Amino acid sequence: MAFHHVPVLLQETMDVLAVRPGGVYIDCTVGGGGHAAEILRLSSPDGRLIGFDQDEAALGAAGERLAPFGERVQLVRTNFAEIAAVVARLGLGSVDGVLMDIGVSSYQFDEGERGFSYHHDAPLDMRMDRTKPLTAAVVVNEWPEDELARVIREYGEERWARRIAQFIVRARKTGPIETTGQLVEIVKAAIPAAARREGGHPARRTFQAIRIAVNDELGALERGLQGALQVLKPGGRLAVITFHSLEDRIVKRTFARWANPCTCPPDAPVCVCGKRPLAEPVTRRPIRPSAAELAANPRSRSATLRAIVKLQGDEEAK
Repeated sequence: MAFHHVPVLLQETMDVLAVRPGGVYIDCTVGGGGHAAEILRLSSPDGRLIGFDQDEAALGAAGERLAPFGERVQLVRTNFAEIAAVVARLGLGSVDGVLMDIGVSSYQFDEGERGFSYHHDAPLDMRMDRTKPLTAAVVVNEWPEDELARVIREYGEERWARRIAQFIVRARKTGPIETTGQLVEIVKAAIPAAARREGGHPARRTFQAIRIAVNDELGALERGLQGALQVLKPGGRLAVITFHSLEDRIVKRTFARWANPCTCPPDAPVCVCGKRPLAEPVTRRPIRPSAAELAANPRSRSATLRAIVKLQGDEEAK
């Protein structure tokens, strides 16, 4: 299957990043290269882009799409949680902008064999980086019931988490759960019929939760945000696109903490902690897709864009 990924909030993202000629930018989730190509176009003739992705197929597709930009592009197979270490290894110093487009690409959902989708019967995998040992099959077949329930409740925000975990553990006693189709049927059986008719596919939240656990998505996001702030030069910008409330909550709270790091008591007459803001918001309110974009790309419906501009030097942002 050809790698196909429609970049969401494309113009809005370029606006908040304030892409300029000659700038150095990092696309932490280069995917099919849609956002990256626009960054390279706007930063011409001599701007540079470093594209990260942990998915080998994504890097291959990005390499083809971005080939016309020649040496202005450098692609690195890595998780964006390692952004600070990779930037140091490449000797880049500080950069003008960082983009993080969080989540699973359309290609990964549509490529049935990856096991991300509840619409395809495939092996339980869900790894974004297929060199990693932890798969969805390991989570489903080996993790204790209490841990399964916690993951499904916290990462999937699923009210039937305990019951789903019980049904998974019961089913695996008769044999391993090996496919997404098996897991879908187990989840359907666990959720009462009346609840199954609410809020889309009954397995959606459980699949999201297991995928997040397999890829440590929330932990990687937290580490990636901190690393991104570290590598930005003062005046550099960080833009983050998220697709569900758990990710957006982390971004929102992190940006708020950077903008107001003061730890003085709320009733203190003056600030004595000496902590100065590290960044200020570019987006006062989250940016969401327009009606036109939603009509053209329904998968963009849950996208949320937030951005900040860095205020202080590297030594104060660490």
